[in-house]
Amino acid sequence: MDLALDESQIPVQPHRRFNALTDEWLLVSAERTSRPWRGRQEAAPPIDVPAYDASCYLCPGNVRASGRQNPQYDSTLVFTNDFAALKPDLPTASFEDGLLLARSERGTCHVICFSPRHDLTLSRMTAAEARMVVDLWSAETAELGKSFEWVQVFENRGAAMGASNPHPHGQIWAGDSLPDQALKEDATQLHHFESTGHQLLIDYAEQEAGGPRALAIDDYWLVVVPFWAAWPFETLIIPRQPVGRLPDLSDGQRDSLAKHLTELLRGYDGLFGEPFPYSMGWHQAPFDGKDRPYWQLHAHFYPPLLRASVRKFMVGYELLSEPQRDITAEAAADRLRNSMRRTR
Repeated sequence: MDLALDESQIPVQPHRRFNALTDEWLLVSAERTSRPWRGRQEAAPPIDVPAYDASCYLCPGNVRASGRQNPQYDSTLVFTNDFAALKPDLPTASFEDGLLLARSERGTCHVICFSPRHDLTLSRMTAAEARMVVDLWSAETAELGKSFEWVQVFENRGAAMGASNPHPHGQIWAGDSLPDQALKEDATQLHHFESTGHQLLIDYAEQEAGGPRALAIDDYWLVVVPFWAAWPFETLIIPRQPVGRLPDLSDGQRDSLAKHLTELLRGYDGLFGEPFPYSMGWHQAPFDGKDRPYWQLHAHFYPPLLRASVRKFMVGYELLSEPQRDITAEAAADRLRNSMRRTR
């Protein structure tokens, strides 16, 4: 017989949780953190990083691998990736043969340097410095949205997440098509809006406010370890009022976001006393000319570390069946919230 439980009775034993944003399930196995580990150990990232590195492709005035020279920038820098995964001038073309289908994809890839300083990551910035990054994300989104349907702002931090350069930087890829994650989130948000008349993520933020997974909250934003988190210390940042895209953020929302970003990232760094790797990115309403009142801007943070030198690998069962996590979202939120308090 199925039992109807309230949230306080959610079992610590293996159970599945539903991701309302992607319409998928994941397995939670909260007792697996005690298992012995003789697998790969992640090397600790360097802590003593110079403010300028003459060998860095992204520092001011240095020559990149392509032979192009960076200007002597003093705040932020944007340039088209010298080894871009997408190109803007491709002709429209397709191939179809039974079950085989391919289409050309027009787009562009930009690199964003957050600071001229080689050692100044977002976690070490002041809120005012982080606000400049927020403004740059917004300005680049608005410009690329004039030409492309999907604008993906993201950052890979640390060698563990494949960052090819330690200089603090992110990227923006823009293309003509909605990628798979965007299609999933578009469908779930539309379904919820048609069923309730409300934005899914605003309803979710209200339900999580003040709960065991909330990390920070004010009039503008909620920072939360989502109920359905797959990665050990995954977080979600959601505006508490309707907003579809980064350029739509007000001054107050931008100031508050910059504060929350720096506090969250310092909390990440404080978990294990070292720079914390992650992939993060913004999901925002597509630029296809369609009215999408159901879309709510939000940022995902996907950090891989389960312990200081042990990362979570999405392999085996995760690749072949569904995501599985080794600690509950509530336990992760408690540890991360305490770290954020210590590092303020």
